Amino acid sequence: MSLRRTLATFLAPTTTVRAHCDLPCGIYDPEQARIEAESCYRTLEKYAASEDATFRTRALVIKEERADLVKHHLDVLWHDYFKPEHLEAVPNLHDLFWQANKQASKVKASTDVAEARKLLDLIDQVDAAWKATGGPGKTRLAGRPS
Repeated sequence: MSLRRTLATFLAPTTTVRAHCDLPCGIYDPEQARIEAESCYRTLEKYAASEDATFRTRALVIKEERADLVKHHLDVLWHDYFKPEHLEAVPNLHDLFWQANKQASKVKASTDVAEARKLLDLIDQVDAAWKATGGPGKTRLAGRPS
Protein backbone atom coordinates (compact mmCIF):
# COMPACT_ATOMS: atom_id res chain seq x y z
CA MET A 1 0.00 0.00 0.00
CA SER A 2 1.34 3.42 -0.88
CA LEU A 3 2.14 6.06 1.71
CA ARG A 4 -0.56 8.34 0.26
CA ARG A 5 -3.23 5.64 0.55
CA THR A 6 -2.13 4.73 4.08
CA LEU A 7 -2.28 8.38 5.11
CA ALA A 8 -5.70 8.83 3.50
CA THR A 9 -7.02 5.78 5.33
CA PHE A 10 -5.58 7.02 8.61
CA LEU A 11 -7.09 10.49 8.20
CA ALA A 12 -10.49 9.31 6.97
CA PRO A 13 -13.36 10.16 9.35
CA THR A 14 -14.64 7.30 11.47
CA THR A 15 -17.99 8.88 12.26
CA THR A 16 -20.61 10.15 9.84
CA VAL A 17 -22.81 12.99 11.08
CA ARG A 18 -26.09 13.90 9.41
CA ALA A 19 -28.38 16.90 9.80
CA HIS A 20 -31.17 18.45 7.76
CA CYS A 21 -28.46 20.62 6.30
CA ASP A 22 -24.68 20.29 6.02
CA LEU A 23 -24.16 22.25 9.22
CA PRO A 24 -26.46 21.76 12.24
CA CYS A 25 -27.81 25.32 12.13
CA GLY A 26 -30.28 25.09 15.00
CA ILE A 27 -33.26 26.07 12.83
CA TYR A 28 -36.11 23.64 13.43
CA ASP A 29 -39.80 23.97 12.64
CA PRO A 30 -42.53 21.35 12.13
CA GLU A 31 -43.84 23.54 9.32
CA GLN A 32 -41.42 21.80 6.95
CA ALA A 33 -43.10 18.46 7.67
CA ARG A 34 -46.55 20.02 7.45
CA ILE A 35 -45.96 21.50 4.00
CA GLU A 36 -44.89 18.10 2.68
CA ALA A 37 -47.91 16.43 4.35
CA GLU A 38 -50.24 19.01 2.81
CA SER A 39 -48.69 18.19 -0.55
CA CYS A 40 -49.53 14.51 0.06
CA TYR A 41 -53.11 15.45 0.92
CA ARG A 42 -53.64 17.64 -2.16
CA THR A 43 -51.90 15.15 -4.43
CA LEU A 44 -54.24 12.40 -3.24
CA GLU A 45 -57.24 14.65 -3.91
CA LYS A 46 -56.00 15.24 -7.46
CA TYR A 47 -55.23 11.52 -7.86
CA ALA A 48 -58.81 10.62 -6.91
CA ALA A 49 -60.29 13.23 -9.25
CA SER A 50 -58.36 12.08 -12.32
CA GLU A 51 -58.91 9.17 -14.67
CA ASP A 52 -55.66 9.76 -16.59
CA ALA A 53 -53.41 6.78 -15.86
CA THR A 54 -50.20 8.71 -16.55
CA PHE A 55 -51.24 11.57 -14.28
CA ARG A 56 -52.24 9.15 -11.52
CA THR A 57 -48.90 7.35 -11.73
CA ARG A 58 -47.04 10.66 -11.48
CA ALA A 59 -49.23 11.68 -8.55
CA LEU A 60 -48.34 8.49 -6.67
CA VAL A 61 -44.63 8.98 -7.24
CA ILE A 62 -44.81 12.59 -6.04
CA LYS A 63 -46.93 11.65 -3.01
CA GLU A 64 -44.45 8.95 -2.01
CA GLU A 65 -41.51 11.37 -2.32
CA ARG A 66 -43.34 13.96 -0.20
CA ALA A 67 -44.22 11.33 2.44
CA ASP A 68 -40.53 10.41 2.66
CA LEU A 69 -39.73 14.09 3.20
CA VAL A 70 -42.32 14.26 5.98
CA LYS A 71 -40.52 11.41 7.72
CA HIS A 72 -37.16 13.11 7.19
CA HIS A 73 -38.32 16.43 8.64
CA LEU A 74 -40.01 14.74 11.60
CA ASP A 75 -36.88 12.70 12.33
CA VAL A 76 -34.64 15.77 12.23
CA LEU A 77 -36.95 17.63 14.60
CA TRP A 78 -37.29 14.64 16.93
CA HIS A 79 -33.61 13.77 17.07
CA ASP A 80 -31.96 17.17 16.81
CA TYR A 81 -34.31 19.66 18.46
CA PHE A 82 -36.05 17.74 21.24
CA LYS A 83 -33.99 16.99 24.33
CA PRO A 84 -34.62 14.86 27.45
CA GLU A 85 -35.77 17.92 29.43
CA HIS A 86 -38.62 18.44 26.93
CA LEU A 87 -40.24 15.24 28.19
CA GLU A 88 -41.43 17.16 31.24
CA ALA A 89 -43.51 19.47 29.05
CA VAL A 90 -44.48 16.73 26.57
CA PRO A 91 -44.52 13.33 28.32
CA ASN A 92 -45.87 11.53 25.22
CA LEU A 93 -43.20 13.02 22.95
CA HIS A 94 -41.62 9.76 21.78
CA ASP A 95 -44.98 8.07 21.18
CA LEU A 96 -46.21 11.13 19.27
CA PHE A 97 -43.24 11.08 16.90
CA TRP A 98 -43.47 7.30 16.55
CA GLN A 99 -47.15 7.63 15.58
CA ALA A 100 -46.49 10.49 13.18
CA ASN A 101 -43.70 8.62 11.40
CA LYS A 102 -45.82 5.47 11.18
CA GLN A 103 -48.66 7.56 9.77
CA ALA A 104 -46.33 9.05 7.14
CA SER A 105 -45.52 5.47 6.12
CA LYS A 106 -49.24 4.73 5.82
CA VAL A 107 -49.69 7.80 3.62
CA LYS A 108 -46.79 6.67 1.46
CA ALA A 109 -48.45 3.28 0.92
CA SER A 110 -52.04 4.49 0.57
CA THR A 111 -54.30 6.39 -1.79
CA ASP A 112 -56.74 7.25 1.01
CA VAL A 113 -56.96 10.97 1.67
CA ALA A 114 -58.22 10.19 5.20
CA GLU A 115 -54.78 8.76 6.01
CA ALA A 116 -53.22 12.04 4.88
CA ARG A 117 -55.67 13.95 7.10
CA LYS A 118 -54.59 11.83 10.10
CA LEU A 119 -50.97 12.71 9.33
CA LEU A 120 -51.80 16.42 9.29
CA ASP A 121 -53.54 16.06 12.66
CA LEU A 122 -50.46 14.37 14.14
CA ILE A 123 -48.18 17.07 12.75
CA ASP A 124 -50.44 19.64 14.45
CA GLN A 125 -49.74 17.81 17.72
CA VAL A 126 -46.00 17.86 16.98
CA ASP A 127 -46.29 21.59 16.34
CA ALA A 128 -48.03 22.06 19.70
CA ALA A 129 -45.22 20.10 21.40
CA TRP A 130 -42.61 22.24 19.65
CA LYS A 131 -44.37 25.41 20.78
CA ALA A 132 -44.81 24.06 24.34
CA THR A 133 -41.03 23.63 24.59
CA GLY A 134 -40.27 27.13 23.32
CA GLY A 135 -39.42 26.04 19.79
CA PRO A 136 -40.29 29.26 17.96
CA GLY A 137 -38.19 31.43 20.30
CA LYS A 138 -35.31 28.97 20.48
CA THR A 139 -34.98 27.95 16.86
CA ARG A 140 -36.31 30.72 14.62
CA LEU A 141 -34.91 34.15 13.86
CA ALA A 142 -36.53 37.19 15.44
CA GLY A 143 -38.64 39.27 13.09
CA ARG A 144 -40.13 36.30 11.25
CA PRO A 145 -43.61 37.20 9.95
CA SER A 146 -46.42 35.33 11.69
